[in-house]
Amino acid sequence: MANNMDNFSQFGYTFQVKLIYSLLNDQKFLEQIIEALDIKYFENESFAWVIDTIRNHFRKYKSAPALDALAVYVKEIPNEVLRETVKNALKDTFKDVTGLDFIKDKAVEFCQDQALKNAIYESVSLYQSGKKFEVRRVIDDALKVGMDSNIGHDYTEMFIQRISETARKTVSTGWNVIDAITDGGLGPGELGVVVAPAGIGKSWALVSMATTAMKKGLNVVYYTMELSENYVGLRFDSHMVGIPSQNLKFHQEEVIERLSNVQGNLIIRYYPTKAATVQTIRAHIEKMKVVKGWHPDVIFVDYADLLIGVGKEKRHILENVYEDLRGLAGEFQIPLWTASQANRSSLEHDIIEADKVSEAYAKVMIADFVMSLSRKVSDKVSGIARWHVIKNRFGRDGITFPSVFNASIGHIDIQEEQSAGGKETIHKMKDGNEVVKQLLRRKFEELGEGFES
Repeated sequence: MANNMDNFSQFGYTFQVKLIYSLLNDQKFLEQIIEALDIKYFENESFAWVIDTIRNHFRKYKSAPALDALAVYVKEIPNEVLRETVKNALKDTFKDVTGLDFIKDKAVEFCQDQALKNAIYESVSLYQSGKKFEVRRVIDDALKVGMDSNIGHDYTEMFIQRISETARKTVSTGWNVIDAITDGGLGPGELGVVVAPAGIGKSWALVSMATTAMKKGLNVVYYTMELSENYVGLRFDSHMVGIPSQNLKFHQEEVIERLSNVQGNLIIRYYPTKAATVQTIRAHIEKMKVVKGWHPDVIFVDYADLLIGVGKEKRHILENVYEDLRGLAGEFQIPLWTASQANRSSLEHDIIEADKVSEAYAKVMIADFVMSLSRKVSDKVSGIARWHVIKNRFGRDGITFPSVFNASIGHIDIQEEQSAGGKETIHKMKDGNEVVKQLLRRKFEELGEGFES
């Protein structure tokens, strides 16, 4: 029987199932350790089978097997007893996903110790047989165990990967003009920000993009720090069926039918203002994997300025929050959209530039894509808006698009300036002030009639 100190049994059953979970869900950790994980380190036959399967899959596809692939592999196990024990082991891997950093560090340390110990034994034999120059190679190889194997992007060898469609798997915004200038929308690990003053429509913009993703069959998580989960859900209902939220109760069957045809998933999670951190969101995502069994394809945070951050001054706190959000997107390799407050002085500006971003210009520097939303009083009356691209890592910026904006159902149509719809919207913008004057004149006349009676 193997020495218990020479395998993972010394750390217990829970440690080993968490190790398997980490391999299945952390690509960087998988690349770092998988070749060092000898199946002899696992006394449990089902664990040894899972590790061997993950390694074989990685060698062929350069990634961990997804759950559906694992299900196929398990079905192919000829031994019925082993098949059932493997099933149970895999189920246990999703029961508790806390403390994974410790698990990963300890696993790497164990593999490094084992490799060095084996190298020392082998070196004695090599030295005694006169193969002194082989000793250094054996020791050097042992010291490399657990090192990060990803040295970066090999420019000359990875051209095909750079231009392939899978190199940047984007999530559409639902607006063709925005998708065009971002090469398809936001991609894995990228942060997008919508900037607008209070009450202009930041949340509606996020709801619109989230609905598009859900309609395309994607898994969406929407975090709200202002509005309740139920209220945000009603906004999604309104946007989905084109009916104002106050009238939804009269169209219940229509809403239910529309929702039954949606292919994607949506989780709405409320945290009180200044009661959650980026780490809170990270923990919720990990928990959701266990409870729902799926990984989000895109995240929306409404909005980042209301998260708790670290720092003494407000601008430093916000800068850290945005850095952490971008780090979160990178960690899970998914797009993340959020919103940011613009200064009060921007309320009646036609175009909101970067200098109007509230408190921390660093937000713009950190994000990959930033666009502002402007709706003056005259614009609200006319049902129009202006979208200005402040920053764009993927293409043109500094451009402004006209837009139709129906705030009762969150319908937003961002248009090319030279399109027929764009020209019509721009014409409405020019006539906006006259519309406001007419509205005020009418109100004044109504008020005057009231005094005369």
